[in-house]
Amino acid sequence: MNAKNLRIVFMGTPEFAVPSLKALVANGYNVVGVVTAPDRPAGRGLKTQESAVKTAAREAGIATILQPEKLKDEAFVEAMRDLRPDLGIVIAFRMLPEIIWAMPRFGTFNLHASLLPQYRGAAPINWAVINGETETGVTTFLLNHEIDKGAIIGQMRVSIEDNDTVGTLYDKLMTIGTSLVVESVEKIAAGDIQPIEQPQSDSNLHPAPKIFKDDCIVDWSKSGRDIINFIRGLSPYPAAWTRLYKDGAEVGSAKIFSAHFEPMQNAGTIGSIHTNGNSVLAVACADGRVVIEEIQMAGKRRMTAHDLLLGFRNAKDFSLR
Repeated sequence: MNAKNLRIVFMGTPEFAVPSLKALVANGYNVVGVVTAPDRPAGRGLKTQESAVKTAAREAGIATILQPEKLKDEAFVEAMRDLRPDLGIVIAFRMLPEIIWAMPRFGTFNLHASLLPQYRGAAPINWAVINGETETGVTTFLLNHEIDKGAIIGQMRVSIEDNDTVGTLYDKLMTIGTSLVVESVEKIAAGDIQPIEQPQSDSNLHPAPKIFKDDCIVDWSKSGRDIINFIRGLSPYPAAWTRLYKDGAEVGSAKIFSAHFEPMQNAGTIGSIHTNGNSVLAVACADGRVVIEEIQMAGKRRMTAHDLLLGFRNAKDFSLR
């Protein structure tokens, strides 16, 4: 059948999902409804804010926007039935109950930001960079009862460059993901998919669990390359961070957004700070030193190492852990 006759329900919340929604609408696909998160208080003033997907849906003139608190709520289920969906598309949304993902006659597919079966989980982009991968991509797969384990429809690959951060890679994957979503819709409508079952075992696979604050602490005893990958994989958000010590006592903390590695022998005590007092702010690690380029001390703005050192003249008296 003609893909543009499919009644599509689009489900997503953050910015990552927006280009795909916009592409579907702009290219004439029949998006009959959008499901997204409820409006929430956010920011310092706790002003109620809507999701990026809701904003895009309103601007696109999509009449039906559903924002259920509970996905099994009968009113939401009935509202979904009223849409008579042929196909569901999920991008960066909650885990759906079967009554929802099985409702469309062609099923529901998800766009995931990794080359499945690798990096199943909530933070695939972060973990790919942290682990030093040189390639990743996006995958569309049919939803089933298990998280990120449905049969694969299609994939697109992208290189991870040495200067990529989770922020730059996010933008790359968001762009190619849009193309894969449209391609997958066309293939489903044409009956031209041969879904590839994923291995159900997680052995020999890299996981991508959600990242919490305590997961973001830099371990200065690791190799410089591992530390740089760690910083890149958390920049700009949630950001790698470290504790600041003086005379053995913790005196603060700092987030690190960018750095480079200089290999050397006998770089000094792990975590010790080395500086020329002007532009160089380096930290000793297992096999050299990590030279910090952008940093944010607790309670201060993000700045270059040079700008920090203008007011941090005694940096060498501190250490990081």
